[in-house]
Amino acid sequence: MYLTRFRLNTARPGARRLLSTPQAMHAAVMSSFPNLLPTADQTPRVLWRLDRNATAEVLLYVVSPHRPDLTHLVEQAGWPAAAASGTLGWQTYAYAPFLERLDKGTVWNFRLTANPVHYARTKDDQPTTKRTAHLTPEHQLRWLLQRQDTSGFRILGKPRDRQLTEHGDEHQAIVRDQRSLDFGKRGTRGRVTLTTVTYDGRLEVIEPDALRRVLTAGLGKAKAYGCGLMTLAPVG
Repeated sequence: MYLTRFRLNTARPGARRLLSTPQAMHAAVMSSFPNLLPTADQTPRVLWRLDRNATAEVLLYVVSPHRPDLTHLVEQAGWPAAAASGTLGWQTYAYAPFLERLDKGTVWNFRLTANPVHYARTKDDQPTTKRTAHLTPEHQLRWLLQRQDTSGFRILGKPRDRQLTEHGDEHQAIVRDQRSLDFGKRGTRGRVTLTTVTYDGRLEVIEPDALRRVLTAGLGKAKAYGCGLMTLAPVG
């Protein structure tokens, strides 16, 4: 497994085009793996996420079973002149050594972009359900909390004296950067509509193997559109 980081040059038209729709970015990411067929069953799959840390800083993270070649992204949306001087223009790290060091009881900062959804009845008197986005931070955080037990982690609680409200501020996690996306589905007349949010917080490892599966296979829906990738960073 590999973890790759690439900084987009947002001043370039190619970068703005890739950022305009998750479908374009997904195609660019998958083009980084010449030996991976589009129809292949990816086990584990390729995950990606965009971190918009500032107006001019957008980072692409990719977790993949194979080492990617992002030369085309450098040419379209990076700094080709800098790459020509001898640097690749992206950083790729072997992920397995980090995953193997995940121990029960250790604490990490985490970031996750996800598509929190639930299934709601289309009519009160009908059993038919429809996938529906959670739209409030309270329900979006609850979506993540409901997945702790099966995902091998526990989001840490806040001391009572640090809670800003009496209810709804019990955990060391924030929900931010909600985005509503609507774009045409490639090759069809259909459209894709989804809501994404980014979670930042602190977690404790409860079951390392289950958390490793989340880190390599993703969490939730819409993984092809930049959702599901959780990354960890040391506390401190």
